[in-house]
Amino acid sequence: MNLLKRLSTRNLRGDLLGGLTAAVVALPLALAFGNAALGPGGAIYGLYGAIVTGFVAAIFGGTPAQVSGPTGPMSVTVAGVVSSLAAAGVAQDLNAGELLPIVMAAVVVGGVLEMALGLFRLGRYITLVPYSVVSGFMSGIGIIILVLQIGPFLGIETSGGVIQTLNGLITSGSINGAAIGIGVMTLGIVFLTPGRVRQWIPSPLLALLIVTPVSIICFDHEAVARIGSIPEGGLQFSLPEWRGHTTEILKAGGVLALLGAIDSLLTSLVADNITQTEHDSNQELIGQGIANTAAGFMGGLPGAGATMRTVINIKSGGKTPLSGMTHSVVLLVILIGAGRLAEQIPTALLAGILIKVGLDIIDWGFLFKAHRLSAKTAVLMYGVLLMTLFWDLIWGVLIGMFVANLLTVDSITQVQLEGIEQDNPENAESVGREGPRDESQKLLQDYKEDIMVLKLRGPLSFGAAKGISSRMGLIKKYKALILDLTEVPRVGVTASLAIERIVHEAESNTQRCFIASNNSAVKARLKKVGINSEYTDNMKSAIQKCVEKLK
Repeated sequence: MNLLKRLSTRNLRGDLLGGLTAAVVALPLALAFGNAALGPGGAIYGLYGAIVTGFVAAIFGGTPAQVSGPTGPMSVTVAGVVSSLAAAGVAQDLNAGELLPIVMAAVVVGGVLEMALGLFRLGRYITLVPYSVVSGFMSGIGIIILVLQIGPFLGIETSGGVIQTLNGLITSGSINGAAIGIGVMTLGIVFLTPGRVRQWIPSPLLALLIVTPVSIICFDHEAVARIGSIPEGGLQFSLPEWRGHTTEILKAGGVLALLGAIDSLLTSLVADNITQTEHDSNQELIGQGIANTAAGFMGGLPGAGATMRTVINIKSGGKTPLSGMTHSVVLLVILIGAGRLAEQIPTALLAGILIKVGLDIIDWGFLFKAHRLSAKTAVLMYGVLLMTLFWDLIWGVLIGMFVANLLTVDSITQVQLEGIEQDNPENAESVGREGPRDESQKLLQDYKEDIMVLKLRGPLSFGAAKGISSRMGLIKKYKALILDLTEVPRVGVTASLAIERIVHEAESNTQRCFIASNNSAVKARLKKVGINSEYTDNMKSAIQKCVEKLK
């Protein structure tokens, strides 16, 4: 019933127009991403991926107006898989039939893992990745795309990752003038097309429609590298190859799942901002996982929520999953009706389109102002960028998240430690808040040599444990300890254990211990770790009971 409601036809005209417009934008990008991911002959698999993921994710996803398909991060990851398999001795020629089934196995694994993220309701945690990490990662992806497209742009055949591609460019003996001419013409169109023209036809599609015929007229078929023959049978079910290369398949699947989740949910946030709605992050991950699993069985590249295609869909009137489904149907019609024409598209043209995509992905604004915001933020962002570029996509993100969380915990800990103080009468504030010079405060003043008040403020995480433990040595000077937790809404496990140690230290020295808190959750947590001291709801009662015990 929920699915039927999501597929409402109340906005049929807007959804059809939005889907058609998104398909026009998606066509050249899908072909370009396919070529970038799988190399010569791979462009058509990008189109397969756009058709399958766009349709399935629209049905099962959690962002109604989202359009899915191959994206920069996903394509770069697949290119990394191809490079790893090549190093393991797998032939990179798609016509040999060995490479593609193994890559599709990784796509299926990634889809299943992405579904698991949604089923375990981890969607809301994915978008908690700090902006400095996302910025460094996306800028790294943009630079990788630029580097990988230098070879096709110059007419030089390269393979592998960034380092291997740069080595191949340096050792290559010659460049292809025809390829450079096609690439420059493409760049001129995608960068210089007037805005009023782009309103009617996207500049990548305009480049595809202009440069392809020019290349056919001006150059022999063998003069420049082209997409080449499209596989017989078109879009059809095929089983991936699971045997062998298990490590590469599982690792690539994990990377695809994580990057697909981040990519899709960030696009969902963009869609929310435009439509003033709220997406279902867990359902979106389930939908994207199902879509990528289906793509793996249909020979298509993995996809994710595509920001530019989603924004264009919404601004063209798309509001429901019908728009994403329409986008896929339009691409399928193009594949059936004009698939053979795609064989003539030069790879230098696709390289020119992707150079524009790579430049757009780089977070230029944050790159140039991060150092002015915070030195730590700048180091983190540039570190993630370099790790993404020269080492590993997933480890760059994971290490970046780890360091970012350490920095966050450190800053939170400093705030928490500022709230820990020996709150005795000479510097007391908490008791005074209950009334100027009331009876309890006078009692505390009279017993200031015997009672130590330790006041804690704010939520206490494991970072505050060190500050709590450091006060342990002060307890021995007094006969009684009062822990003022009246301004503590939450106590973490590590902090509660630190409190347990300080209470145990007090009681082992035959000192009385009282805890003031009106928060039932805080009391329950402390009792669970074995703190059975006397509890009161406020400081006034704690002081009065403490004094009675000392008399």
